[in-house]
Amino acid sequence: MKKIFASLLMVMLLPFAAQAANYQEGNQYTKVSDQLSKKPEVREYFSFYCPHCLRFEPFFANVKKSLPEGVSFERNHVDFLRFTTPEIQFMVTKALATAQQLKVEDKISAAIFNYIQVQRGAITEEKDIRNIFVLNGVDGAAFDKAFKSFSVNSKAKLMKKMQNDLVKKRALTGVPTVVVNGKYRINADKLDRNNFEQDYINIVKYLSTLEG
Repeated sequence: MKKIFASLLMVMLLPFAAQAANYQEGNQYTKVSDQLSKKPEVREYFSFYCPHCLRFEPFFANVKKSLPEGVSFERNHVDFLRFTTPEIQFMVTKALATAQQLKVEDKISAAIFNYIQVQRGAITEEKDIRNIFVLNGVDGAAFDKAFKSFSVNSKAKLMKKMQNDLVKKRALTGVPTVVVNGKYRINADKLDRNNFEQDYINIVKYLSTLEG
């Protein structure tokens, strides 16, 4: 029985193994660091001001659902786009960190995208962000406490540091960009255009297993 199960498993894995064999460093992916992240992760670098990022929201939702057990999906807001100042964009990074801490990330992310890109609303101060949270069911006092907390400030600064580390290496020039395990950047333009989503999911799974 064990031999039969092993044979069936091999048959099931053959298509993925054949696909993985086509992924080459410097082509479908690029090594951007010599160190792996402490835990397996898929990190999306994005901006709420980026129209392309908004269009890819449903796509990355499907990628997230397909991740192997134990691999997390992390979102890293950037502040180098030219739609507004870096200071305002970093404030929006803090908004993402706040939503994550309050466990309302999906709802608030959708609301911020909608406010900036659909309603064409402008964020100029903390009050504008607070209004988005409150209008979407978050207690104002809870927002105030979280937004000013050490943990949120630390997480926002970490997002900026991770962004800057890649920018210095010229490994992050636009968004959305995905890095797997802190080490491998996916080169989306090199993937199969005719079966893009599945190819993307396959390479994410493949890179999440690499250790060297």
